[in-house]
Amino acid sequence: MQLFDTQETSQKTDAQKQAILDNVRLPDDWKQALADELTSENMDNLRNFLKDAYKSEHAVFPPAHLMFNAFNLTPLSKVKVVILGQDPYHGAGQAMGLSFSVPKAIPKPPSLNNILKEMADDIGTQYPKHGDLTHWAEQGVLLLNSSLTVQEGMPNSHQNQGWEVFTDAVIDVINEQTEHTVFILWGSKAQKKGKYIDTDKHLILTAVHPSPLAANRGGFFGSKPFSKTNDYLQQHGKAPIDWQLV
Repeated sequence: MQLFDTQETSQKTDAQKQAILDNVRLPDDWKQALADELTSENMDNLRNFLKDAYKSEHAVFPPAHLMFNAFNLTPLSKVKVVILGQDPYHGAGQAMGLSFSVPKAIPKPPSLNNILKEMADDIGTQYPKHGDLTHWAEQGVLLLNSSLTVQEGMPNSHQNQGWEVFTDAVIDVINEQTEHTVFILWGSKAQKKGKYIDTDKHLILTAVHPSPLAANRGGFFGSKPFSKTNDYLQQHGKAPIDWQLV
């Protein structure tokens, strides 16, 4: 796709903006809601950064075709829950464009392992054999990372390149355009990112991060985010999430 020089961003025509949107692989409702951000100078800069990053000798995760996997599996019209992570897993084969999720054949990382333990204890489901959370995403759980890409072996390596601005815009859209959405914010970074969420319209559930270092100190296990989410959804006339991974 032709990327525009950042100096010309303020002078983009409607046709130029539409050309950008036509090349973004997102559901139409996300594209419409995020049109201003997707055609912004921030995203021009981020596209240039990612173009170079994916062409470099260093592997970038997830693969480019899975970068917007969370949005493609969970259109805006279906969002009922948001689980906010930091950035993708940085090991080969792990990242799949969904926060905390790994493909079925990949061993569960420690944070995900703790999430699934809490799920089993909270709602009495079986502890799953895999960590692929696609089933959640398909029901309206937006598995969103603050940054959507990372360099292999280097956590947080794509911070401050523009992703945070983009995902702030995503949270703003959900806050403004949906009703009675549950935001699950684990850890201080996720909680800071959600500080402008309207608590009169939505439910915010917070706890320490599920990583072993934080979770084992207390405050994550026993927080019951899964049952609390379903109770809230049902109170507001929405179908609960089937959390069981089969």
